[in-house]
Amino acid sequence: MGKNAGLRFILFAETVAVPLRLPVDNRPVRVGWCVLLLIIVSVVALIRIRLVAIPLERDEGEYAYAGQLMLQGIPPYALAYNMKFPGTYAAYALMMSIFGQSAVGIHLGLLAVNLGTIALIFILGRRLMDSTAGTAAAASYAILSLSPSMLGLAAHAEHFMMLAVLGGALLLLHPKRSPPKKVVFASGVLFGLGLLMKQPALFFIPFGAGYLFYQDWRAQFGLKQALLRNALFVSGSALPLAATCLLFWRVGIFAKFWFWTVIYARAYGGLISPLDGIQIFFNTIEPIVRSGWPLLILATLGLIISLADRSTRRRSLFLFGLLTSSVLALCPGFYFRQHYFILILPGISLLAGAAVASATNSCGRLSRALPFLPLGLFVAASIFPLFVQKSILFAANPISACRKIYGSNPFPEAVKIAEYLREHTSDGDRIAVVGSEPEIYFYSHRRSGTGYIYTYGLMEPHRYAQQMQREMIQEIETARPKYLVLIAVDFSWLRRPNSNNLIFDWSERYTAQHFTLTGLVNIISPDRTDYYLPLSIDPKSIRLSQYFLLIYERKT
Repeated sequence: MGKNAGLRFILFAETVAVPLRLPVDNRPVRVGWCVLLLIIVSVVALIRIRLVAIPLERDEGEYAYAGQLMLQGIPPYALAYNMKFPGTYAAYALMMSIFGQSAVGIHLGLLAVNLGTIALIFILGRRLMDSTAGTAAAASYAILSLSPSMLGLAAHAEHFMMLAVLGGALLLLHPKRSPPKKVVFASGVLFGLGLLMKQPALFFIPFGAGYLFYQDWRAQFGLKQALLRNALFVSGSALPLAATCLLFWRVGIFAKFWFWTVIYARAYGGLISPLDGIQIFFNTIEPIVRSGWPLLILATLGLIISLADRSTRRRSLFLFGLLTSSVLALCPGFYFRQHYFILILPGISLLAGAAVASATNSCGRLSRALPFLPLGLFVAASIFPLFVQKSILFAANPISACRKIYGSNPFPEAVKIAEYLREHTSDGDRIAVVGSEPEIYFYSHRRSGTGYIYTYGLMEPHRYAQQMQREMIQEIETARPKYLVLIAVDFSWLRRPNSNNLIFDWSERYTAQHFTLTGLVNIISPDRTDYYLPLSIDPKSIRLSQYFLLIYERKT
């Protein structure tokens, strides 16, 4: 009985999938889908523009500060240490050179990147399946990539990574059976640019190479020729990183780059056990599923249909390969941060497009009016994520949206603290932020007294933690910053029971000996922050909350 039921299910899936290969010519339906895509993209763009001034969060602050330094001629890892590859720093520098060095400029750049990715997904869906699939896939990505549950309003590296990877994937979907050599090489370069944005993009390169080999095999290339073309693709993918390494070696920062992006990154990636990672995964994915489950169900149906449709292996291999590599890119280190899930959105969106196109064509063979049924259902599935998150997307102003998404993290406070520091320092003065708030450096347009713009690594249980703390202390003492900002916010440290406390003991002694307390910011609640800039009352009279920031000025 079980075998018969399974056979009937497979036959049903194949029956549903067949019409995807034979699209029905229904002009009103096509027009309806085009209008829907235009409306959805316009709404998403208007939401992003409405919230374009949302304060930068700390990852954005890191990218923005490093990009700002690049515009001043200072290479990454010279004054700002981090384990990420430098491609996103360069992308930020490019965005800021066009739109300006501000949160508004950065988020306008994100809007441009998001629209570019939406366009690529539309073209991919149309080339793999038909225009209905491309339209539904593009609309799905526009909505899902906006989601606050994935921190979609922030310009994270994942947005830039997927833009490059999808561009490379599109080149592999050449109108001919297999792309010419120059296109193969260009595709590899785009995959390599994705890797330069962030290390997990490495998982997409085998997908590109494997799909290229499959196309060459279908085009009846000889094994030797197919392998040479694959070598050309891999060479292109290695070019951006190789050129970056050569450049860093010539300017003398390769050792720093290698330590942070390889040696420390390896130590960081081994801190979370697979069992703990599973728990993190389910905790993170729960709000993502809750806010977008109708579109996720469509993607699941699209996966079933694609795997059951044996006659369109090219499409199925592409979709399954893209989704698999996206999932693998999500997993290194088992951290499963919210914005990591942006990596799987293109694959999910294309699968949702496959399900919609299959349903549309199936209904079209029964009646000319029925194809409007999938269109109506997709409209409902698209509205749901926007409705669930309406308090942020439609009602909140940029500051309150930041609070709703990030809680008591001091991102709005960083703006006013930076303004105070900029007013009380000159261009040549250094400042030091003891904590993980690099956005203060960016807003203030002042250089850091230490390359440790993040302090998470100092608190982690690895062999380099104490060495990092000593190096940060030495850099600050050598730089003699005019102002020092001490961040007393747990989220800025992620302190653990077994963390080394050297940096805290030192900062207490150092500020008492060399600085005067001149400012205090007290985060009372998500709705209230008290600013004492400058500090004009006795600090002992202030009842400190759980989260506060202290601003010290060097004694003359």
